[in-house]
Amino acid sequence: MAVHTASLELSTGGGSEIIDITGKVQEAVEGSRLREGLVTVFVPGSTGGVITLEYEPGLVKDLGEAFERLAPRGKPYHHDRTWGDGNGHSHVRASLVGPSLSVPFRERRLILGTWQQIAFVDFDNRPRRRVLIVQVMGE
Repeated sequence: MAVHTASLELSTGGGSEIIDITGKVQEAVEGSRLREGLVTVFVPGSTGGVITLEYEPGLVKDLGEAFERLAPRGKPYHHDRTWGDGNGHSHVRASLVGPSLSVPFRERRLILGTWQQIAFVDFDNRPRRRVLIVQVMGE
């Protein structure tokens, strides 16, 4: 089995911003020259996550509101007492979502549902420069 590792760089605004990265992940698969296998997207860090969703404005807004209900900003978090950085909610949200996602591919094409996209969510409380790792494994 061959392995190809690439990185994907993003500038984000924080605040649970959801960014469609499907096209960039597809480019990494094509660039690997592997025909069939599995691609994993991983975010190093503890305030970002990778999800699949139907990337449309209504659902993006719904998810943002759901994240706010699950781990609201402005609530006291033990993390904030420890570090004083005000992003305890960011860490909780990222822990619930998870830092990685794996998607199979065949004939150099991601196998996704008709309305399914891959997205990065930046839960931090400030703009960031993010580097995601895209690892393609297969034949």
